[in-house]
Amino acid sequence: MKTLHKKAISAAAVALLSGLSTATFAADEPAAEVEVSPITSNVTVVNDYRYRGISQSNFKPAIQGGFDYAHESGFYIGNWNSSISWISDAYGQNGSVGGKGSAGAAVSAPIEMDFYAGFKKELIGEGFASDIGFLQYYYPTTGIPNTNGATANPNTSELYVAQNFTFGPLTGFAKVSYSVSTLFGTVNSTGSYYPDLTMNYDTGVWGLALNGHVGYQYVAGNTVNGATSYALNAYGNGTSNSSLYSYTDWKLGLTKDFGGGLSAAIAYIGTNAATAKGGYSYSSPTGKNLGKSTGLISLTKTF
Repeated sequence: MKTLHKKAISAAAVALLSGLSTATFAADEPAAEVEVSPITSNVTVVNDYRYRGISQSNFKPAIQGGFDYAHESGFYIGNWNSSISWISDAYGQNGSVGGKGSAGAAVSAPIEMDFYAGFKKELIGEGFASDIGFLQYYYPTTGIPNTNGATANPNTSELYVAQNFTFGPLTGFAKVSYSVSTLFGTVNSTGSYYPDLTMNYDTGVWGLALNGHVGYQYVAGNTVNGATSYALNAYGNGTSNSSLYSYTDWKLGLTKDFGGGLSAAIAYIGTNAATAKGGYSYSSPTGKNLGKSTGLISLTKTF
């Protein structure tokens, strides 16, 4: 995070809305169709916002929420937001990267705003929806100082393609995200990619489902010659971004569906993103590894 390399997440899952419910009011009257709204919204509270395994909120709770619109054609569009601290943490209290250098105004960047759109359709069979789309991560910020080329704008654009699957109680998707801009503030990182696999198993007991996930964040490019960066004091200019920032993340969890759009989740999540990588890229302001293994608890309400 100190080099403004978010090592994200995430971003937000989009599901197609389908199906009609019927109700019979009298034996001699036809069933009335109740339309399902194409718009849904959601709100979540979580003890630590982890995206692609890395804490975005410095191990503190976060509040999140958004909305989705899904058309019967397969087109969808949505927005998702979360409280964050990784950008302001990266610059420190004096407005310079890693808290190093001359004093300056404090950096403010309290929120992540994700905007996405795509097309999702069962093209190869029932239960096997194919998904392609575009995701824009936007971070409203103030007080960002000139880092002399050590960091890039944290705003990030990604294309993604995913294949969903269903085998009885087992569902999930394989997905690849590809950055068409620099990745979360990392200089010269356009072309980075993140393949991941997520699976969920419905136990059929008390609304419980088992969850598993593994992903690999590859960071393209090299550090820029002539840039001034605390990380480069140890590794030097022209070092590959992959050797500094690439890592694997994983998650094992359990979700509980309470009905009425209310669900809770617990998970154990971790990465192999060492604190030493990039000098301080995965360290909090107090030196803790932002990708260390930890437990997560969240509560979500969908409307």
